[in-house]
Amino acid sequence: MRLSDQCWTLARVAEIVRRRFGVEYTLAGLDLLLHRIGWSVQVPSRKAAERDEAKIAAWKDEH
Repeated sequence: MRLSDQCWTLARVAEIVRRRFGVEYTLAGLDLLLHRIGWSVQVPSRKAAERDEAKIAAWKDEH
């Protein structure tokens, strides 16, 4: 699995767990398991300085 970005979604973590350990979890089950071991959602504390709101809005309009 090649990650083109650095976002670890539940689906990606579930795939790694399946490949590495041969165990499949539902996304809800995996979320519960991760919270039980003390892991939580991580979000950036601030927006990137390079962020271009106009380009983001244009992209959203296209998609």
